[in-house]
Amino acid sequence: MLIAATVLLVSCDLDKQPLAQLSPDSFFSNETELQAFSNQFYTIFPSTSIYEEESDMLIKDGLTDEMESARPVPSSGGGWSFTDLRNYNTLIEFSVNCDDDAIRTKYVALARFFRAYYYFEKVKRFGDYPFYDKQLGSDDPDLYKPRDSREFVMTKVIEDLDFAIANLSDRHDLYRVTKWTALALKSRVCLFEGTFRKYHAGKNTLENLPSDANSYEYYLQLAADASEEFITTSGYTLYTGSGKENSYRDLFAGDPGTGDAFKEEVILARDYDLGLGTTHNGTYYTLGNYGNPSMTRKMACTYLMADGTRFTDKEGWKTLPFAEETKNRDPRMAQSIRTGEYKRAGSEKVQAPSFNNTITGYQPVKWMQSAALDIDRYGASFNDLPIFRTAEIYLNYAEAKAELGTLTQADIDMSINKLRDRVGMSGLDMAQANADPDPYLLAAESGYPNVTGTNQGVILEIRRERSVELFMEDFRYYDLMRWRNGQAFTHPYLGIYIPAPGIYDLNGDGTDDVCFFTKGNEPEDESLYKVEIDSKVYLTEGDHGYIFTNKNTPGKWNEDKDYLYPVPTKEIQLNEAITQNPGW
Repeated sequence: MLIAATVLLVSCDLDKQPLAQLSPDSFFSNETELQAFSNQFYTIFPSTSIYEEESDMLIKDGLTDEMESARPVPSSGGGWSFTDLRNYNTLIEFSVNCDDDAIRTKYVALARFFRAYYYFEKVKRFGDYPFYDKQLGSDDPDLYKPRDSREFVMTKVIEDLDFAIANLSDRHDLYRVTKWTALALKSRVCLFEGTFRKYHAGKNTLENLPSDANSYEYYLQLAADASEEFITTSGYTLYTGSGKENSYRDLFAGDPGTGDAFKEEVILARDYDLGLGTTHNGTYYTLGNYGNPSMTRKMACTYLMADGTRFTDKEGWKTLPFAEETKNRDPRMAQSIRTGEYKRAGSEKVQAPSFNNTITGYQPVKWMQSAALDIDRYGASFNDLPIFRTAEIYLNYAEAKAELGTLTQADIDMSINKLRDRVGMSGLDMAQANADPDPYLLAAESGYPNVTGTNQGVILEIRRERSVELFMEDFRYYDLMRWRNGQAFTHPYLGIYIPAPGIYDLNGDGTDDVCFFTKGNEPEDESLYKVEIDSKVYLTEGDHGYIFTNKNTPGKWNEDKDYLYPVPTKEIQLNEAITQNPGW
């Protein structure tokens, strides 16, 4: 009966479910039934998209529609769907069948957490969106109401999260939503909304906000408070079990034996298990035919030196060979891409970047499991994929307080500097950062030119830290959206510096790795990987310079429309009260 009810609920639309089929008089009456029904809620979380993100920091052979300002207006779909919402409201309504108030409250709290998550994703994508906290009959007038303002929706999201925080279990559970998951989501939600409102003030993306809407400071304070509560009371910390050289790397590879995420840091993860046949392509992603995902030079230059100084202050930094530019950098660089001395976990073989699998020369290794597991094939990875982890909360806390103007060095020490301590980096000094803002991070072509104020320098450094720590974890696109920095997609996507056609030992291990040649000058040596200039790759200066991945497909961005997705035309046709987003 549960299977039938679940299938029914997944397949219908907003209309109320046929009660005879659902049998509410006997269903939702105990914890077994409530839990069984709620298990489907977890499918809303991202899966492989976590490591498959594309942005100005991580690209593939072709740009996404978002990066080319080429999103079509869909006739239907396009992320506008109430299917998941219906399931949450169904549980909440039918939970009255459970006589145990404690159990009922727990599962209502769970459903409200997921409803908050659902609506947060809709606000990020569309801005205003219809809010429903009940099931609707076919003749309910609310079926034809306008979109609710993001202010109204976000108020409801926070109400749902506060209920979840107050009523969910406070235990640590790697695969179940708890109080700490809800607190982590509140931190994420409120940071997004606070910074979005700050950097989009006066723009058409906020044109429908009511006059009495909460200020950006209100949301940032909620973000700071939720983050601080999590940091000081949750008991979660950072994983350091593999030492400063490997802890960050291993955090994403998972436990070598089970693939499980490390529970001291990961608040919630998607569970994968080789024995049960639940796997993904995290390892194969950068070794197989997936469009050659590659870090960009912009991201590579963001990493500091190991002593905390800026790489972009280093003499000759613009034309350093690959092996030199990756030496003595923030250790997270060598735990995220193949650098000069790269050895995969479980192997003693030194491996240079492979131009069979990278288009920039900066080849990612994050999410790759040990070579000893023999899983370098399609669909064989079984490491868990973290959805919420403690490091993000540290970053949220620091950013919220910096944007509010209330950040102190003590705040930095309990957040950003813990992340640096994990890898053996020197700490961030707030006064020094504000006294000398990084020109690279302020430049329009490589940073965030709209950051101003007395905390300009430290905000830039927190954004650097966020880019480095959360690289390849599916945060970057919406970070750019909330910071109103979509113009980042219009800049050239560059790779390593190639001074001239020739044979290169990229990692300096004494073995030649690749040959860049011009048409008609292909070498006969079959042991080399050969790359023809102006065919397989382009260089910024013709026969030398940086690898220029998108020379013929420049990124584009429309400031007047691209920060929100379009509403599908069918929704507007069915309900004339639904309006299209600005510019679409």
